[in-house]
Amino acid sequence: MITASTLDCSAATFVVGVIAVDLGHLENTFLPPESRVKTGSDVIFSWYGRYQQAKALGEPAINGTVGSLLEDDGSLAVNKVVMDTIRNQPDVDLSAYAPLPGLPDFKKLAAELAVGPRLASLRDIGIHSNAVATPGGTGALYLSARSMLAVGDTILLRSRRWSPYDTLAKECGLPIAEWPILPVGDSDHPKVDLYALEEKLEEIATSQKRLLAWINDPAHNPTGISLDAEGRELVLDAFINCATKYPDKGVTLFLDTAYAIYADEPYGWSETIHKKFSWADWPENLLICWGFSASKSHTIYGMRCGAIVFLHPSEDYVARLGEICAVTGRGTWSLAPRLPQSTLITIHSDEDLAISWGLERSRLKEILTARREMFNERMALSELPLMPSDDGYFAFIPCDDPLSIAEKAAESHLYVVPLKGGVRIGLCSIGSSDVVRAAEILIESWHTLAE
Repeated sequence: MITASTLDCSAATFVVGVIAVDLGHLENTFLPPESRVKTGSDVIFSWYGRYQQAKALGEPAINGTVGSLLEDDGSLAVNKVVMDTIRNQPDVDLSAYAPLPGLPDFKKLAAELAVGPRLASLRDIGIHSNAVATPGGTGALYLSARSMLAVGDTILLRSRRWSPYDTLAKECGLPIAEWPILPVGDSDHPKVDLYALEEKLEEIATSQKRLLAWINDPAHNPTGISLDAEGRELVLDAFINCATKYPDKGVTLFLDTAYAIYADEPYGWSETIHKKFSWADWPENLLICWGFSASKSHTIYGMRCGAIVFLHPSEDYVARLGEICAVTGRGTWSLAPRLPQSTLITIHSDEDLAISWGLERSRLKEILTARREMFNERMALSELPLMPSDDGYFAFIPCDDPLSIAEKAAESHLYVVPLKGGVRIGLCSIGSSDVVRAAEILIESWHTLAE
C-alpha cells in the first residue's frame, strides 16, 4: 500500500514511500500510444505566462502574446453593450440548457453574422443555410473534421496556421496536407499559389472519397493576411473545378472567419460566392461552411460561443448536416452554453442595442487599425521579411529560428510567440504607445542574431 510520497520532478521516476514508480511504465500500462505522444503546454499561453511573470517583477514588459484585444492600458477590451446585456438576461437563460443544435433564433442569427448581408440574396438564388451552435469557433472546426472526413483521411491546410489546427487534426486522426500561404515561385496573384492548391486538391481527390480544407480568411491568424476579391475567386474556382471534375467526391470548403469582423472586407467571401453562383451552377458535391465565433466580435472569449454554418443548394441536406453535428456535439461537449446565445439574440433583435454594439465594435477596430499602421510603417523602414499584414489581430515575421528571435526580444522586455516558421506578434495586445518600440526591438533582435 502507498502511504506517503516524495516527488522528484526532475526525473522520470517518482519515489512513493519506499516504492520507486517508473512514469514510462505507468504510461505504457494506462495509456494507448495516441495519448502517450501528448507533451508540453500550449506555446501561446506559455509565453503569455512569461510576460505576466516579467510584469509582476516590475519590468517594463510589452505583451505581444495573447489573442485577445487589449485596451492601451493593458486591460481586456470588452464591448460594454455585450457585458450589460449578459447581466440582464433572465434566470432561464442564465441557468437552463440550450437545445442540442442551439437556440433556434441563435442558429438563424449565427448564419446572418457569419455570412453577412448577402445571406438573403443567396437564398434568393436557391442556396440554403443551416447552423449548429458550438463552443466557440474551435467547436465548429472540430465538427467539420469529425463529420466531413473519416479517420485516416487527409485534411488540407495552408502552410501557416493557428497551431491548434494541428492539434484538432491529430485528435480527429487526420493527416495534414499543406499548400503555401504565399506563392513559392512565380504566380499570377501575390497571395494565392494556385498551382500548388490545384495540385493538392487533385492529389487528395484521387486518393480518398472526401475532401475538407480549412481556410482562415480574412484576417488570418497568425499573419494578418487577407485575400482580395481576385484571390478569393481563384480559390473558390479551384474548389468548384475539383468538385466538377470529381462528381462522386464530397468537396468541403470551410471558411474560418473568426477575426472577420475586424477586416476591411468582413463578408468578402459571401460577395465572391454570390457573384459566382448568380450565374454559375453550384456543384451538388460542393459544400461551403463558415466557422462563426463570438469571441472577438462580441468580446466574450471565455464564454465559448460559436457555430458551424452550412451553405448548399439542398435544404434537406443542410438540415441533415445539422442533425449529424448536433449528435456529434452531444457526444463531445454535450451542448453549447445557452447564456451567450441568448445574449446575442437580445442584442441583434433590438435596433438600439445593435447600433450601440456596432459603434463599440467600430471603436475597437479603429484601435487595431491604428496599431497595425504604426507597426507596418516602422517595419517597412527595415529589412525584416514581414509577411503581408492586412487585418485582424496579428503580424508575422518568417524566420528559421523563431525561438532565438523571441528570446532575444524578451531580453528587451518584448514578449511574442515563436511558432513553426516564424514569430507571431499580437498587435491586439500591444498598447498603442508601445507599438513602435515593439517593432524596433524586433528589428534590433533580428540584426543582433544576424551578426
